[in-house]
Amino acid sequence: MNDKQPKPGVESRRITDLGTLKALGHPLRLKVYGTLRVAGPSTASQLASQVDEAVSLVSYHLRKLAEHGLIEEAEVQSEDARERWWQAAQETVSFRHEDFKDTPEGAATHTAVVRSLIAHRQEQYETYLAQQEAWGAEWRMAADQSDFLARLNPAELTRLNAEIHALIKTYEEQGKAAEAAGDTEGRENVAVHLASFPFRI
Repeated sequence: MNDKQPKPGVESRRITDLGTLKALGHPLRLKVYGTLRVAGPSTASQLASQVDEAVSLVSYHLRKLAEHGLIEEAEVQSEDARERWWQAAQETVSFRHEDFKDTPEGAATHTAVVRSLIAHRQEQYETYLAQQEAWGAEWRMAADQSDFLARLNPAELTRLNAEIHALIKTYEEQGKAAEAAGDTEGRENVAVHLASFPFRI
């Protein structure tokens, strides 16, 4: 793949319709969509190899994602013009409980998709833990797993999340700009998972 970054026409999309949320929520589609976001334009056969599934099955799920505008066709990245290339249609997607809470099906689907995402993130972190010796001391020292406790009201939590998102976005843009300038030495994909929620004991 020539382009390691997706080339979306839309930076962010908030999903508010149940059909699209269901389309994204399938575990394999989440994995395929996530792989496209990280790897950039790919063919069904490349994706099938990365997610360890049959090409025909991956092609089916790609079509379902495309039907809901979550992915789109990309420019051909090889000399074989017969190959169909796909890319994420936006850099990020989001979905909120408030948009689906009015029906039992909507609320249940939202919860199921969030659970699938949490499971995927846990699997991602477990993979790192299993392979951390291979990453070397510098990466092990740089990686972090933290837990914080704050006493906040909803407005303060909203502001905290916005500030954290803005900071991470700054680093994302710095990394893209550095790579575009040829500074690729030592760069890897880095996952930053954030969960902030109220709880009582």
